[in-house]
Amino acid sequence: MTRSMYHLMRARMLLLTCFFLVIACSNESGTEPAWSNSEAKSQLEINNESVSLDTGEMDEADNSDIHQLKAYTLKFVYTGAPQKDEEEIEAAMNDYLLTKINAKIDLIPIDWGPWDDKVNLMIASREKIDILFTAQWNKHAINVSKGAFLVVDELLDQYGQGILQSLDPVFLAGAKIEGHNYAVPTNKELAAQGGIIYRADIAEELGIDMTKVKSIEDLDEVYQIVREKKPEITPLYLKMGESFNTHYIGNFDALGDTSIPGVILKDGESTKVLPAYEVGRYIDTLHVTRKFFQKGYINKDAATNQTMNSEALRSGDVFSITGALKPGKSEELAIQTGMIGKLAQLPLNVKTIATSETAGAMLAISSTSQDPARAMMFINLLHTDVYLNNLLNYGIEGRHYIKVSENVIRPTEYTQNYNPGTTWMFGNQFLNYVWESEDPMKWNSFKQFNQEAKVSPGLGFVFNGDTVRAEVAAVGNVDRQYQTALETGSVDVDKILPEYIERLKAAGIEKIIAEKQKQFDQFLTSK
Repeated sequence: MTRSMYHLMRARMLLLTCFFLVIACSNESGTEPAWSNSEAKSQLEINNESVSLDTGEMDEADNSDIHQLKAYTLKFVYTGAPQKDEEEIEAAMNDYLLTKINAKIDLIPIDWGPWDDKVNLMIASREKIDILFTAQWNKHAINVSKGAFLVVDELLDQYGQGILQSLDPVFLAGAKIEGHNYAVPTNKELAAQGGIIYRADIAEELGIDMTKVKSIEDLDEVYQIVREKKPEITPLYLKMGESFNTHYIGNFDALGDTSIPGVILKDGESTKVLPAYEVGRYIDTLHVTRKFFQKGYINKDAATNQTMNSEALRSGDVFSITGALKPGKSEELAIQTGMIGKLAQLPLNVKTIATSETAGAMLAISSTSQDPARAMMFINLLHTDVYLNNLLNYGIEGRHYIKVSENVIRPTEYTQNYNPGTTWMFGNQFLNYVWESEDPMKWNSFKQFNQEAKVSPGLGFVFNGDTVRAEVAAVGNVDRQYQTALETGSVDVDKILPEYIERLKAAGIEKIIAEKQKQFDQFLTSK
């Protein structure tokens, strides 16, 4: 057994121990989850008797009680580009869900650009929605503190048995906040690695040996060749949240929500929480990125452009984008962008496991939901039902894809009408079909990918920012003014960084760091 495998197993055991202790303590306390006293609690009682529903793999003979439930439409909000054939998929899902949980679905995809603003408005206005995509890197902890999501512990026990049986407990344990789960993690890869996805066909055409690239700095020579020989091609596309200083490339562990300052290195040993501007790796990368920008490698509108990086690839005018990598990521993007056989991926750091992975893609139940139980039934189906999972992810068989074998599919002329590329967001990714252009052993590769990963010292810890909520909001306002411009190389680092730091300190960043360190030290002591 290697040292990293030993640490992974030890971390898992510690998390599992905490997981079961929390359950035991909450059961003894006799407290009810937040949703139990809400008017939104589902009235799942028939003739004064509770209805227990296992929505994993039911057939018609098993679900006679389903139709006694009042019909309900679930509003499902997630990030992604709206699809041309979305209404067809909704109709097919409705036909199926009516037989399973007597529900319909209202798919509400929101593109990445306006996502933050629209979701913030939904939460602030208390809009009635049911299921919302969330993630550790997407203000999950902040939205929990706002009361946006319900505690799902009891809902999981009652209506999520399929989830509990199939999902590694490490995911749920690592996604807890103050001992409770406020969302259900996607069953996917547990390790993380960052790097670039690039045009392999162009690299081959220009005679570029990408195997020589081991670091961000090594890309200088690559991008110079692309710039000189293909001036119509942008060597590197960057945008807000997609840069070399993104957490999945820098291996920064924000110990909860990445929008709250204070990090340690996932691939390091130190448990000292620092603001990013005191981390040497972060500052060095700012300077490298600035150099790339000045050399014309990066799109000039990087600080303001909201086009998704996958769409930038699709245009054919971009050589590379940054990305969170996993087995087959470049093949997935190739299908999504119509570039089959043209893309490859290149890791730029070591594999790690942190809370950002256990909570890297989740489905939460909104505290405004009028039927939380039905919402959990739907999430449970996404974790257990092969047909529904693939219908949401790939569309309708015979129209949006053709089955080559039991689990392998090929595209059709209508694939482009429904190909959201969001398989990593929903339910159990190990239920997904595999495109014929992908490795047929893809899911075995996922399992191998988790091995030999470095475990972050912060695995299992999530910062509670309630006591510094005002400071977090103030720092967030400063970040919006400076962070993207700096991290995309769009401004002079030496000139703007000192001003940025001064503004962050005035907004209270040092108070946040101190509070995060205090809580983290308590977590480490209790392990």
